[in-house]
Amino acid sequence: MNPPSVLTVMGHPDDAELWAGGTLARHAEAGAKVTIAVPAHDPVRDAEAAAGASVLGASLRLLPEVTATIVAELLTELCPDVVITHGCRDVHPDHRQACLAVLDALPAPVIATGRPCRVYMCESYNGLSLDGSTAPHTIIDISTTFTTKMRALAVHRSQPIDEHFGPMAENLARLHGGRIGTAYGEAFTPVPVLGRLPASDFL
Repeated sequence: MNPPSVLTVMGHPDDAELWAGGTLARHAEAGAKVTIAVPAHDPVRDAEAAAGASVLGASLRLLPEVTATIVAELLTELCPDVVITHGCRDVHPDHRQACLAVLDALPAPVIATGRPCRVYMCESYNGLSLDGSTAPHTIIDISTTFTTKMRALAVHRSQPIDEHFGPMAENLARLHGGRIGTAYGEAFTPVPVLGRLPASDFL
């Protein structure tokens, strides 16, 4: 079975690396097409986003903004098998907006193309949402790609990686890895796609 193509739709240039970097790197290493879509910021952050995507083996799409219309056009163009976005109850408003844009965008592309087949919400800051602790359903072993994840995160030098995001990423990865008996993991929660949650050998 070929690994599924993956599209992430995130709120900020470092979000894909922070919340799903190990999973994206693992899919890319298996030969999957991986695309990271984030809103364009300033030249510094846009360059960091490109560098981080390159480390993960992904391509980058800078969006003028994250709206349902723009996301629907991207879904129709790329026809990804899997989409990863933020949780709708994430503590950051930009994350919630990205999630709602993805959910609003889904029906038409799915009906027209049959893709994406699967949609997942990623973790939130320290595993906490507006409703309390997250309860992720799917954990991916990223033990072999954790170093790649952290290298990709480290290129976002304009952000507080060393003192904030880096330690949080490692703590969450160790927590979720421990839950499945591995060194590191990343956690996701599946979202029904037009009422379906199909089984898969990959994310």
